[in-house]
Amino acid sequence: MKHKLKILIFHQYFLGKNDPGGSRWNQFSKFFSKDHNVVVIAGNIHYATGKKIGKNRFLNKEQLSPNLQVFRSWTYAGYNKNFLGRLIGYLSYTVSSFLTGLFQRKVHLIIITSPPLFVGISALLLAKIKRIPFIFEVRDLWPESAIATGVLNNKFLIKIMYWIERTLYENADKIVVLTPAFKEDIIKRFPQFASKIEMITNGADLDLMSPGDKQNWVREKYRWQNKKVFSYFGAHGVANNLIQVINVAEKFKDNSEILFALIGDGMEKEELKKKAAELNLTNVQFIDSVPKHQVQDFINASDVCMAILKKTDTFKTVYPNKVFDYMACKKPIIVTIDGITRKLVEDAKAGFYAEPGNVQDFKRAIEKILALSEQKLQQLGTNGYYFVRQNFDRAVLADEYLKIIKAIA
Repeated sequence: MKHKLKILIFHQYFLGKNDPGGSRWNQFSKFFSKDHNVVVIAGNIHYATGKKIGKNRFLNKEQLSPNLQVFRSWTYAGYNKNFLGRLIGYLSYTVSSFLTGLFQRKVHLIIITSPPLFVGISALLLAKIKRIPFIFEVRDLWPESAIATGVLNNKFLIKIMYWIERTLYENADKIVVLTPAFKEDIIKRFPQFASKIEMITNGADLDLMSPGDKQNWVREKYRWQNKKVFSYFGAHGVANNLIQVINVAEKFKDNSEILFALIGDGMEKEELKKKAAELNLTNVQFIDSVPKHQVQDFINASDVCMAILKKTDTFKTVYPNKVFDYMACKKPIIVTIDGITRKLVEDAKAGFYAEPGNVQDFKRAIEKILALSEQKLQQLGTNGYYFVRQNFDRAVLADEYLKIIKAIA
């Protein structure tokens, strides 16, 4: 008989049912709960839309399967308005998640997934109180990312964040990173923690994302029928720098066959809309976040999908989840993220790279796409699909993660 573990996961941004966004932990928790008890302590505010998840103000409990429970603890509702609101949102979840975790009994192991970095405080305290091991997962290098994008510039706060980061590395039983670049960065700064580091990359949710008919209901509803649609999916925040899309759309405003679709929400969305209106752009379409189960249809209805971030050295180290979703649906990709994401797309022969912030280079990448025959365009998508199936299947990655968990629990 298998030894059944109870795993406690701290993830402020864990998605609600059909919520838009990255589903790494929704998928991992589902895989883990086949043989083990999994409890997720999440926030009750969606990170992109700012909408409340659940009916109760302070605590909501969801039973997603016999072995999988989600507790949504109170998070400040002004999280998505400005930096101060976001900071209060982080701290409110830190306190409420700690209180929620105190009442969890017979836990074998805690997993903290960051960002935000503050979540580590409550989980670290609980691990000490309950005398159990914990894994610290680095989904993004904080505070480097926040500093690089200009979101964090207060010297006192930066010093605190670096102290929290080091404390978590020091006390964690294992550090799980999502990319080889994350591993290199941490070892360079903290060589003493090298032996703790394991890598479980982002991957493709092949049970959620798969190729489908391009001429589906999305094309009809949003009047995409005869257009070549370049779609972006995800957050509209400072880090995403989607003004790149607005600027390149202006270069193609006289081409009625091209449409740029921006699908998602975030702090910068209203400014982007305003800029598009000022330029009288009719070739940019803004669509609010769509439920996770519909994302596949939107990707399949697109001709080309885009992955876009601001130009910083930090973002050279990330694998955005959306790139794997695009590949799983056999879509060609334009990526304006240098480093390992560029390498991923180029190694897979799945699309083209444009230098972030360089509108002329972005324009050239689009022109390369437009010059391809339909058959060659489809070949890019097929290349990405088989590459991701072979190297980044989420189910295989979940098994690798469980081996790490069992080794220390």
